[in-house]
Amino acid sequence: MIVAHTPDADDAFMFYAMVSGKVKTRLKIEHLIEDIETLNRMAFEGKLDVTALSVHAYAYIDDKYRILSAGASVGDGYGPIVVAKKDMELEGKRIAIPGKYTTATLLLKLALDDFDAVEMRFDRIIDAVKMEKVDAGLLIHEGQITFEMHNLVKVLDLWEFWHERTGLPLPLGVNVIRRDIPDDDQREFLRVMKDSIKYALENVDEAINYAMKYSRGMNKELVKRFATMYVNEYTYEMPINVVKAMEKLFEMAEKRKILKKPKLDILF
Repeated sequence: MIVAHTPDADDAFMFYAMVSGKVKTRLKIEHLIEDIETLNRMAFEGKLDVTALSVHAYAYIDDKYRILSAGASVGDGYGPIVVAKKDMELEGKRIAIPGKYTTATLLLKLALDDFDAVEMRFDRIIDAVKMEKVDAGLLIHEGQITFEMHNLVKVLDLWEFWHERTGLPLPLGVNVIRRDIPDDDQREFLRVMKDSIKYALENVDEAINYAMKYSRGMNKELVKRFATMYVNEYTYEMPINVVKAMEKLFEMAEKRKILKKPKLDILF
């Protein structure tokens, strides 16, 4: 079974126990590490058995994959942001985005009527803004808490945009599993995923030490802060308000004619 996730501290944190053999299983698991937009596009081709996926991307693969009720990345009080060298009006500007199918990009499309999207890897966006290759940049992952170290300012907070309109937590990423995998194996992987997350939450320092290999220059305290932002009670088991939030996100996007609302199929 090929299980794909991102080279980010939060994914490393939640997958630590699985990768290190702390959680036992009859499944033979091979781990693949790629950035989230690469995984989104690989999922479109159905190449991965289990993968981290942007919630946005699920709209295009609901016929191939089911959502796992464990492993979601959910913002509650925080989320993607747009930064620039100075405060500015964003309509019509060139904005670097971390992938066409990221949830952050979908949120930006809901928040702005018109902008020129410049697609690039998420870890190149801050430098692109600093070098003025773009007017602003849409940040995911640790950039949300490190941007001020680069003398950038927050121009748009997409968590605030979302919460003001919905009052719900912000679903950004999920883990999905291929529909054609036998049901017993799907449920066994879900059990392993939950046990891995539980181990990390109960052994934070141990899991953070592993996650440091994906720190990208952050110190241990920042890695811990970032990882525990997105690996939390929502991650262990998806509550009904996160399901409602995904429904709302897709409804808003369909109303704007961005995509067709998919049918949510979640394995609990």
